[in-house]
Amino acid sequence: MNSKKTFHLDLKKYGMIIALVVITVLFQVLTGGVLLAPMNISKLLMQNGYILILAIGMLPVILTGDIDLSVGSVVALVGAVTGKLLIGANAMPVSLGIVIALCIGLGIGAWHGFWIAYVKIPAFIATLAGMLLFRGLTLVLTAGKTLGPYPDSYQYIAQAYVPDIAGVKGSTTILLGALLIIAYLFLSIRRRQQERAYGFEISTFPVFCAKAVFMIGLIGFAAYWFTRFKGIPLILIILGVLTAVYSFITQKTVIGRHVYALGGNERATELSGVKTRRVKFLTFVNMGIFAAFAGVIYSARINCANPTAGDGFELDAIAACYIGGASASGGAGKVTGAIIGGLVMGILNNGMSIIGVGTDWQKAIKGLVLLAAVVFDVLNQSLLFTPQLFREACCWSRSEQ
Repeated sequence: MNSKKTFHLDLKKYGMIIALVVITVLFQVLTGGVLLAPMNISKLLMQNGYILILAIGMLPVILTGDIDLSVGSVVALVGAVTGKLLIGANAMPVSLGIVIALCIGLGIGAWHGFWIAYVKIPAFIATLAGMLLFRGLTLVLTAGKTLGPYPDSYQYIAQAYVPDIAGVKGSTTILLGALLIIAYLFLSIRRRQQERAYGFEISTFPVFCAKAVFMIGLIGFAAYWFTRFKGIPLILIILGVLTAVYSFITQKTVIGRHVYALGGNERATELSGVKTRRVKFLTFVNMGIFAAFAGVIYSARINCANPTAGDGFELDAIAACYIGGASASGGAGKVTGAIIGGLVMGILNNGMSIIGVGTDWQKAIKGLVLLAAVVFDVLNQSLLFTPQLFREACCWSRSEQ
């Protein structure tokens, strides 16, 4: 028989969502309402889309207990390659250039995966070497110069908005919002029915309804808010699809469970029959493709191939994963958490820029936020800080007195 539970706040599960809300409200006040203006939200998503893409690709690598320091250099290299292929009198078709860019990312991921998974080179060393190698190749290809501009069709993926139906302003945005509400209700009801069938503890019906009304209101308001500018940016649709697909892969598939198991205990996972080398190899191949895709998005966004592109992107992607709840030791973390962590970093950057905080202080504050997120994760996982042990310690102290 399943039991009913009333609403309670799981700080470990919702802590970063609360932090995101608090940071958003704080900067909304400090910027005089500019932060959440429809135009600024659209620009915020476009400016941070490539970091969020990198974070989605970085999460499986971190789940296995590894790290990839080369992704920023791969972003720059892909920009240089597409610049050479798509800019100039003898430019090739844009679609072919993008396919070549993604293949380069796949090859780079396989290169790293081979050395790390099969030769047992530490990921930190292998990807650090890749960072230097691919940055050097970028400088060779560009000769230290900026290449541009790209064709309009190449820029579309990073700068366009979803077109309206029949020219009616906001029609596509409202339709997508309605479809998202229907999907949310379907999945929520289905999950509740499955939990009841298996005898799991479920929330009371009033609590379930209250959560559903809140989410429906939030989705509806967001759809309306986007209609006040130009609609939904295309990059948001791409991020939504990637988040949904990789959330499913990591949590509902065999390869996803193998990734988590590998990060939790590599030796035990290998003894249980999992081909750990292949799993680790595939995570780096996946990361290479995501880095290449982020390179396409970034170069299309700034409309040029810059030899210094991607500088520091690897740190932003890693920070997004850690801030979003991924464990530094591997085996814990979610794609949605990485997205939330990336949004925290993006809102911090955007909000501090609007109120005139210098880049020096921005870096310092972002470093403190990252440290605080990791400390929060460590304290959450430490048995020394569980409420039960705290109560037991208090009782033991009183009994001793």
